[in-house]
Amino acid sequence: MGKRKKWRRRLAVLAAVLLILYIAACNILVNVALIPETMKKLQAFEDVTKEGMEALVQTDDIRGNHAQSKSETEEWLETALSELLTVTTEDGYELVGRIFYQPEEGKTHKWVLLLHGYTGWKEEMYPIACRYAKEGYQILVPDMRCSGKSGGDFIGMGWTDRLDNLLWLELILERDPEAEIALHGQSMGAACALMMSGEERLPEAVKAVVADSAYTDAYQMFAKQMWEWARLPAFPLLPGASLMLKLRGGYSLREASALEAVKETALPVLFIHGEEDVFVPPEMSRELYEAAAGEKDLLMVEGAGHVQVQDKEPELYYGTVFSFLEAHGIR
Repeated sequence: MGKRKKWRRRLAVLAAVLLILYIAACNILVNVALIPETMKKLQAFEDVTKEGMEALVQTDDIRGNHAQSKSETEEWLETALSELLTVTTEDGYELVGRIFYQPEEGKTHKWVLLLHGYTGWKEEMYPIACRYAKEGYQILVPDMRCSGKSGGDFIGMGWTDRLDNLLWLELILERDPEAEIALHGQSMGAACALMMSGEERLPEAVKAVVADSAYTDAYQMFAKQMWEWARLPAFPLLPGASLMLKLRGGYSLREASALEAVKETALPVLFIHGEEDVFVPPEMSRELYEAAAGEKDLLMVEGAGHVQVQDKEPELYYGTVFSFLEAHGIR
């Protein structure tokens, strides 16, 4: 009997130790992937940036178009009318964004909210802002939660951002009650725009969504990256990390689902993806397109990597975007 009790105690201690190690490992995963301060300490930002650059397609046409776009953007920024603004989230974080205005003469009510990707910042979207400005749009480009100059606790993977960005839409409508607004995002920003499209509180002024290189949900993206970075299967670590994120950050990775949102939206959505994207699989845009409940279109481009369609085929990219938006009420 005494031996049995000893073994039971040992097994209980072992189980407790394993549970503590499991919880610690789950929390480490959350910290490394979603808390900027931890990411910086461990050089995770640098690793993500390096991996992202290495995953891009490097061809002469892409490099040439990218350089031309950068030059045109820098020239536009020299004279663009803009204002840096802040809003405060429901949980007390200050978010920073920049509005680009059109000159008073000939000003329209066309607006676009441009949303950057994971570990990105608003300046990455300025080349796209430049093209929207040439089409007569006024533009709002925010640093999303935990990115750029904006505060936050955990990167939102589009889910907490979907509510944060409603504040920017309110700001647009305060300044222009007749605004007709497009949502245009890339990567995480595209997934966020799709999540916003399923939000009940989304203003009727939002007319359409452009989702460039969107993922279906954050859980699937984490599962993919865990395998590619560390050859770790999603189970059992990822479910625990998702639970820890829910307890600490208020949302789970499975909640951050663009796929579920598009099933509910009535908004028209243009999906764009490069066929050579190795970061967010092109199949995800196809899956989102099939699931979308409203009017929709799909642009898949050969030879383009992650968020590279605008550099691979700029005229096709912007021509498709602006034709789609005009066809769906933004004129």
